[in-house]
Amino acid sequence: MSDRWFAVARDEELPVGGARECVADGRIVAIFRTAEALYALDGICPHQGGPLGKGKLAGCIITCPWHGWQFDIATGQHQASKSIVHTRWLVKSEAGEIWVSPPDEAPA
Repeated sequence: MSDRWFAVARDEELPVGGARECVADGRIVAIFRTAEALYALDGICPHQGGPLGKGKLAGCIITCPWHGWQFDIATGQHQASKSIVHTRWLVKSEAGEIWVSPPDEAPA
């Protein structure tokens, strides 16, 4: 598990039901807040590079604003194809800041 954490937003900048795009470790990350938890996915839609953090969040489903691809923010699962699972980041709130940690990288 990664031990690198990056502060990406203040808690008050991401309301319940909100989605936001940020940069951490040189990568675009989409962060989301539901009434239950914070979630983070790689911010680039795998379809054609759309900005997931600028999409519409309905419950736990984010819809890419470019072409409508949908992902479960808790699992990364694409809603139409079971073979597509988008990359999740670790996310936490601590001392009023939202922090993300990159996913583990596969060994070379």
